[in-house]
Amino acid sequence: TKLILLDSLLQEICFRKKVKCEVVKMSSQRARVIQLYKGLLHLGKEYPQGYDYFRTRCHAAFLRNKDAGPEEVEEWIKKGEYIVKELEALYMLKKYRTLKRRYYPDD
Repeated sequence: TKLILLDSLLQEICFRKKVKCEVVKMSSQRARVIQLYKGLLHLGKEYPQGYDYFRTRCHAAFLRNKDAGPEEVEEWIKKGEYIVKELEALYMLKKYRTLKRRYYPDD
């Protein structure tokens, strides 16, 4: 009887951990989405067409996908991280070109 009691206790603990893992996954996913949104807005401050243009487009994109499922949200997070990298590369290129124009004569 002790073995059966221990087994049922272990099953209950495993079930609780699975439920907790799903809740933690959803909350961590939500936190990642918020972090991505804030990061994009921060990068949008230097956007060539202006912050207002960038913010409205970014906000509309996030609202459009607010009812997506967990798997689809993961895909959008990956796409968003790629966009962040591309924007950073764009800004680095812009700075490089500015410095090149400033310190080197026209070739």
